[in-house]
Amino acid sequence: MSFGLPSIIPKPVIPEQFDIKNGTTNYGLSNPMVSGLSATRQSIGYAHPLEASERNYKKNQERMNMTLLRNTQGLHAPLRIAMELKATEKIGRLPFLPSSNVMRDVLLAQDQDIRFEDIFNTSEFREQMGQPHAVVENHLGIL
Repeated sequence: MSFGLPSIIPKPVIPEQFDIKNGTTNYGLSNPMVSGLSATRQSIGYAHPLEASERNYKKNQERMNMTLLRNTQGLHAPLRIAMELKATEKIGRLPFLPSSNVMRDVLLAQDQDIRFEDIFNTSEFREQMGQPHAVVENHLGIL
């Protein structure tokens, strides 16, 4: 017996067509629900004047240290450190073994620092380990 009254059970109303205008909102910004948060972030630019400086902090710090080293000890010192850093990048490992970059950390005097990556990027929490034979064959182009 309904007595002509509407049901109290809600029924979803689905529109026939969604009004999405190429992923943009009414204000000209890209819609983060359609195009993702990175597209919105790129269209806005820097949020704070120091953000650009903080992004390049490590590179600027290394450049300043090399300039200071050149001014105090001569051209050979930064060249030698640059060659040693280049040598640390060429250390050969099997592709399925992660590198700890201990030699690079010692050369840059970062071996005694405790950083975010040291705590939250441990090998037991990473999902990069695959089958060793498959990874090596893929690296060599056999697969």
